[in-house]
Formats: sequence, structure tokens, C-alpha cells
Amino acid sequence: MDSKAVKKSIISILVRNEANVTTRVSSLFGRRGFNITSFTGCATNDPKISRITVAFEGTEQALHQILTQTAKLEDVIKIFAMDDNSIYRELLLMKVKTDKSERSAIMQIVEIYRGKIVDLSRDSLIIEMTGSPEKLDGFMDMMNCYDIAEVSRTGVTGMSRGLELEG
Repeated sequence: MDSKAVKKSIISILVRNEANVTTRVSSLFGRRGFNITSFTGCATNDPKISRITVAFEGTEQALHQILTQTAKLEDVIKIFAMDDNSIYRELLLMKVKTDKSERSAIMQIVEIYRGKIVDLSRDSLIIEMTGSPEKLDGFMDMMNCYDIAEVSRTGVTGMSRGLELEG
């Protein structure tokens, strides 16, 4: 692979669950000129440890650089690049302005993509959907012909399959 080729990378960082850890991690990316496309974090099954998942675009060299520099942060326990052997998910909420004439068509699209209607009013509905970022992008493309009022996405989170990578 060309080391100068820009690609999307996703890294998982296990950190001490303490104040300002997410700020220190995200500011490291900013100081190094990396644009974060997704940043999620939450406590793990151990309340003393949080998992931060960061997606960004960069070269293979940039990925290596950010892994090395992030690992040096005091509160970082473990860091690794996610790969094709990982599971990725994201949550989407979408509010669509609609009337009775469009509802059944929208509901069919939502069903095909295995989403849920979580709110329905006379003039709108709210759709909830989880899945890979690519699935959600495809759903949004299908919905572009309707009057989308609002969209909220959580950002990607993920885990490597098996136990060997995260130990």
C-alpha cells in the first residue's frame, strides 16, 4: 500500500476514566493537524476504564504517528488500530417532515434497512437506526428525496473480534 495514500483509520484507546482524558486525547489530534471525523467514548465494564474510539483520515505514516504519540499520554492504558476484523456500529436519529401520503413509502424503506419509527406525529416522524457507517450512509442516500428536518449521528464505535487484540 502506498504510504502517502489517505485512508480512513479507526483507533480504539483504553484510558483511565478520569476528568479531562477525552480533552487531552482530542487536543493531541488537533495539535498534530489531524481532522477527527468521529469521536466516541464511554466507561467500559470496569468503571475505572473508558474506551475512546476515534475515526480520522490520514496516511499510514500518520496512523503510526498518532498511535505512538497517543500511547505516550499518561492516562492511556492501551491503544490499537482497528482493522477489517472489527465490528463497527453507529446510531442514527432522523426526523422527516411527512404527511399521510408519504408515510407508507418511508416506513417500507425503514423496514428494509431494519430501522424503527420511534416517534410519529401529524407532520413528522423520527427514525432510529443502528448499523455500520456505510449502511447509515446508504439509508441517508435513499431518504434524500424526502424532506429531512434533522439528523443526529453518534459517530462510530467498534471492537475487534476475539480476545487476542485487546487482551
